[in-house]
Amino acid sequence: MDKMNAYKEEMLNKKVWAVVGATPNEEKFGYKIWEILKKHNYETYGVNPKYDEIKGNKVYSSLKDIPVKPDVIDFVVPPKVTTTFFEEAKELGIEYLWFQPGTFDEDVIKKAEEMGFKILYHDCVLATLKGRE
Repeated sequence: MDKMNAYKEEMLNKKVWAVVGATPNEEKFGYKIWEILKKHNYETYGVNPKYDEIKGNKVYSSLKDIPVKPDVIDFVVPPKVTTTFFEEAKELGIEYLWFQPGTFDEDVIKKAEEMGFKILYHDCVLATLKGRE
């Protein structure tokens, strides 16, 4: 099994997730991903400074504000926003980063690897979990 597939299985076995870019807009992937993680019994926290809540669930403005340490961060934001969370993730000791399509570029991947994160990209957690229903 290659490294990315191994990380994918490790991530899917982790139970506490943060969705950076979570949104109450049901048309957007930030909502769909947040919802499918919850549906599959993951403890899921939305991170988006623009919103206070999604369907009665508190949304946090930063990773540090989440009351528990997430095991995995799932990114649903543009590449330039994605990298702004790396230092905070490192400080909190979060190892796993899942980059949804459109959230990364070469610089994002290079920086994440240099910082020692276990990363997954060119893969979608929504498609993965839908395939397991």
